[in-house]
Amino acid sequence: MCGIAGEVLASLKKQLSPESCYLDMQRELLNRGPDQRGFFSDDGVMLIHTRLAVIDVENGIQPMTRDGRTIVYNGELYNTDEVRNYLKGRGVKFSTASDTEVVLAAYIELGEAALELFNGIYAFAVWDGKKLFVARDRMGVKPFFYAEAGGSFIFASSVSALLRHPKVEPIADLNAIEELFLLGPGRTPGCGVFKDIRELPPACCGYVTEGKLSYREYWKLYQHEHRESFEDTVMHTRELVVNAIKRQLVSDIPVFTFLSGGLDSSIISSVAAKELAKQGKELHTYSVDYVDNGKYFVPGKFQPGSDEEYVNKMNDYLGVTNHRVLIDTPELVNGLFEAVDARGLPGMADVDSSMLVFAREIKKGFSVGLSGECADEIFGGYPWYRDETVRMAAGFPWSQSTDYRFSFLKPEIQAMIDPHAFVNERYKATIARAHRLPGNSATDDRMKEMTRLNLDWFMQTLLGRKDFMTMYSGLEARVPFCDISIVEYMYSVPWDFMNYQGREKGLLRKAAEGLLPEEVLWRKKSPYPKTHNPGYMRAVSGLLKEAVNDPSSPILEIAGKEALEGLLNANNAQPWFGQLMTTPQTIAYMLQINYWMKKYHVKVML
Repeated sequence: MCGIAGEVLASLKKQLSPESCYLDMQRELLNRGPDQRGFFSDDGVMLIHTRLAVIDVENGIQPMTRDGRTIVYNGELYNTDEVRNYLKGRGVKFSTASDTEVVLAAYIELGEAALELFNGIYAFAVWDGKKLFVARDRMGVKPFFYAEAGGSFIFASSVSALLRHPKVEPIADLNAIEELFLLGPGRTPGCGVFKDIRELPPACCGYVTEGKLSYREYWKLYQHEHRESFEDTVMHTRELVVNAIKRQLVSDIPVFTFLSGGLDSSIISSVAAKELAKQGKELHTYSVDYVDNGKYFVPGKFQPGSDEEYVNKMNDYLGVTNHRVLIDTPELVNGLFEAVDARGLPGMADVDSSMLVFAREIKKGFSVGLSGECADEIFGGYPWYRDETVRMAAGFPWSQSTDYRFSFLKPEIQAMIDPHAFVNERYKATIARAHRLPGNSATDDRMKEMTRLNLDWFMQTLLGRKDFMTMYSGLEARVPFCDISIVEYMYSVPWDFMNYQGREKGLLRKAAEGLLPEEVLWRKKSPYPKTHNPGYMRAVSGLLKEAVNDPSSPILEIAGKEALEGLLNANNAQPWFGQLMTTPQTIAYMLQINYWMKKYHVKVML
């Protein structure tokens, strides 16, 4: 994985920006690519790259030029050999083993139709001497932000790198405030929060001419008639999942797995352990916990048990080497601000910072790992898939708190906003994108809408978390359950198959029989672990109190002081976002907004 950036002037005859700004952008991306760095310049064009070397370490250096086209590429192509062999059959010759050369050669040979061949996670840009072609993977695993400003098209793998360019200003308008307070840490697809920053949506590609990007959606998710029996569906699901994991184990450097003891990470670890054993290699797994969590943990509806017991069962079952990373409260609190540095935006509070600290420890031993994200979105694992009251309610099921969120804004800003109209417009636009076949049951129709909501919103937030928090430490995290073959197949499977035995991810559990111990296979879903140490609540409350009492705190430009004080005195578990962000995380999110505004010198322009 890597960091990419660049600028294309609207008039190619004009002079590029000062070299110092490109060096600044590259430095901002060094965490994403600590192994190698490079530049390419042409009339009115600058391409920037930083590389984390995983495949063909010696020869995959970028920017890479071939037949007059130059690419900067961030990602991993999981069917590299298949695409390479197809191109060889058309007479294309190769000089490296890197997937970068395959992507570039495919584009040269087929144009944008090359995207139809790719199975992987990527964001890339190709300059052909006249125009820039850009593309992002189907599921949006890898980021691509851009700005059209000052007569230029400027792009980067992160918001923070974009802001290093003097033409990109850190302006927060009314829409930015609505995004932060009514939707955050989620974001409207294509929105970069800052006034002039956009994100190329997943499954989109396009051309930059005269400093402007024109793009289209090159892939869409369709429901097809499902004719397989339940038994055949189980076998097909197992085959797709196992094959996706095997594909993503390909690397020229050692690979580890994240292991929480839950269903998803345990399936990945089981398949990985068996595959590596065939090569005479041992799998290393990594698990996370928090100081004194055993002392303070109280079982709840969404987190009925701790992970440690199940992690131990899996390690014993597989005979692998496990590394347990224990995070203390001060690390978690300090990480809140570094997580904003990594994202370039406020995020999921300690859900982000814990991953950041976790990734930093893993990087001491490994640079590539497989993670269980996306299974819940694709196989129906979240509570809102199963609670009919929540499932049938209009709005984003992980954020049924618009009035609560709105209450934090200053009265003069509230007067400019219709919060429910803002949220409902985005909700309706999303469910309208859900393809449904005539003749579906009402339940199946709604599940297609739920899948679309989760893929476009909740999953994007979690994928962003995993990418930005891991890549900030130069750690590549792959997500096998996000494999396009799985996503396309599962979208057409009827809900009564998915809901096998009335269990969350029932079909996936059935498909994984024989891969896991029974007690892990049928363990009730438990989310990513968070701290239960009361010291965390005290720490973040103390920091927010300091900010509220400091008249110069930038958050006070948009949030009401009394509302923030009320949050500090709240004695409730009002959720902000999903299962993991309740009062302590809401306090931490406000701290992140304040830090973000201060760090980037955000100008509020309403």
